Amino acid sequence: MKAARALICLGMFALAGSLCATRAAAEHPVEPLIRFAEARLESLDREIQDYTCTLVKRERIDGRLSPYENMFLKLRHEQIVDGKVAVPFSVYLQYLAPAELKGREVIYVHGHNKGKIIARRGGKRFAYVTTSVAPDSELALRGNHYPVTNIGMKNLIRRLLEVGRDELAYDECKVEYLDGAQLNGRSCLVVQVTHPIKRDHFRYHMARIFIDKELMLPIRYASYDWPETEGSPPPLIEEYNHVDVKLNVGLSNRDFDHRNPAYQFRKTFEP
Repeated sequence: MKAARALICLGMFALAGSLCATRAAAEHPVEPLIRFAEARLESLDREIQDYTCTLVKRERIDGRLSPYENMFLKLRHEQIVDGKVAVPFSVYLQYLAPAELKGREVIYVHGHNKGKIIARRGGKRFAYVTTSVAPDSELALRGNHYPVTNIGMKNLIRRLLEVGRDELAYDECKVEYLDGAQLNGRSCLVVQVTHPIKRDHFRYHMARIFIDKELMLPIRYASYDWPETEGSPPPLIEEYNHVDVKLNVGLSNRDFDHRNPAYQFRKTFEP
């Protein structure tokens, strides 16, 4: 594992210095980033089984920027043994802020609970109400860009790869590597991707990915729309921050069971 981590580290610093060489070789600016992401995604399956963190997100919904949402996240990656799912992808969320969501809890275990999420309302009214809904239902997606099935840094890498591969069909893309950044005391390399000219096939004007130099993980992603007027700041589309990340803490099935006595779900609830 240490050897693999060292190779990823070397690849990361090579990535930061490769922009000039990339242009000289007539390679698309996002190709080095795609190769790095593919390698890191493959290594995650070997290195990381689970983690906890505080997820801080903000999204523009129907033209309005939502307040910051702070959630304590427990996440367990799917683990395949002998071609079978030995451990399913599992998520537990507890909302810490804002006040109208504080105390809300969400559990999702792939292939369990009839494919639904189990949620406790939280907030200031009817906080005790426990229900289950499909993760892609209108109710579950209210106030969210993505379903809970897409949560986590591994899924973020997958989404970045999807967008990056789409970029290969087009020019007008600038990629910069900005060293020396920090997020919550963590040293990061920032990858900034910019589309100077607005085109229908581009999903954003600018995106910034903060890669934690020690963890080799994208702990912050933010994307921005094109400025409304020349010289004005680009409006935020969405941002996701992973703070106080703890890897391989040994999460068990109990951590993703709504009957866990540490949780506030209605224990007799059946999805």
